[in-house]
Amino acid sequence: MTQAFNQRIADSLALRKQQGLNRQIAPVALGNHPVLSYQHAEYSNFSSNDYLGLAGDKELAKAWQQGIDRYGNGSGASPLVTGFSHAHQLLEEKLCQWLGYSRAILFSSGFSANQAMLFSLLEKGDLLLQDKLNHASLMEAGMLSPATMKRFQHNDVSSLTKLLQSNTLVVTEGVFSMDGDTAPLAQIDQAIEGKAWLAVDDAHGIGVLGHQGRGSCDAAGIKPQLLVVTFGKAFGLSGAAIMCDQAIGDYLTQFARHHVYSTAMPPSQAHALSHAVDMITMQQWRRDKLSELYYHYDKALQDVTGYQYTETPIKPFIVGQSDKAVLLSQQLKSRGQWLTAIRPPTVAKGKARLRITLTANHSVNQITHLADELKALIEG
Repeated sequence: MTQAFNQRIADSLALRKQQGLNRQIAPVALGNHPVLSYQHAEYSNFSSNDYLGLAGDKELAKAWQQGIDRYGNGSGASPLVTGFSHAHQLLEEKLCQWLGYSRAILFSSGFSANQAMLFSLLEKGDLLLQDKLNHASLMEAGMLSPATMKRFQHNDVSSLTKLLQSNTLVVTEGVFSMDGDTAPLAQIDQAIEGKAWLAVDDAHGIGVLGHQGRGSCDAAGIKPQLLVVTFGKAFGLSGAAIMCDQAIGDYLTQFARHHVYSTAMPPSQAHALSHAVDMITMQQWRRDKLSELYYHYDKALQDVTGYQYTETPIKPFIVGQSDKAVLLSQQLKSRGQWLTAIRPPTVAKGKARLRITLTANHSVNQITHLADELKALIEG
């Protein structure tokens, strides 16, 4: 049996390398800044999800340090034991006031929040309808849940409505992480009204879209039954929350195993997240800066093969074949540009790309330099 495991691992790794899809991690310094360092060289960082530039912000760091001074280091237990503090309570209240919900159930990651939501709510006989391009955390939870899962065509309301039945939960992202496009939330909400519940994972929309950064749903003028917001992107930290009404919140407190049986996030982190909410809502200049950068990016690259227009900080540059995407990424790194090649199975076959992300800490000069290097390699 031991040999069987060894052989399985060796074969899988060899196949991944043969397909040109091998992944590796690289230790970098200042990966949460617009310029990172790797092996004593500096690169413009266009691979971070730190959309509002909070991950390395000194003001937010000071808030976390204050939280440590006030609450100590870890939470010490799960939320239902002794891990839930006044800092957690304040964060929940701020999120509810900001986003217009009665409850906010906290989790240590967006992956956990998504899985807890589907595992807790779905039973045998239920129908789960997911956008074809939903995140792996949602797809995996759907496949492992007792419900019947079906996928509708990406952002296709007609495809969705053809699948509707009773006891249906519809799940979509607000902003899709690989394409940077937004879901037609208003049309989806109207199509399923009175027929199904709607859950929206707004990991990449919260903080960036909507009034005061309230996200994709606010921008679309809707309020889904379930809204997942994560803190590892625009918030500059980590963790997540499921926003819901009082009854659903009470239900999740009883049955969401990722919440009940996991050690609560450190209270110092909850304290810092509350400050991040204040910064997101009050510092409109960060979203204004992103809009300025979008303009310069679009102007510089709109005529270049591979360019894709989006209204979000995620700017996919489509290359096609995996080996070409990896080569382009390597060539750009040799020119001081840090961009990640995204390949199957993360994206569809033939859709390998560079996933370019902009942050409020980037400069117009950085955008211009990136565009010049890209054009030189694509058109040269």
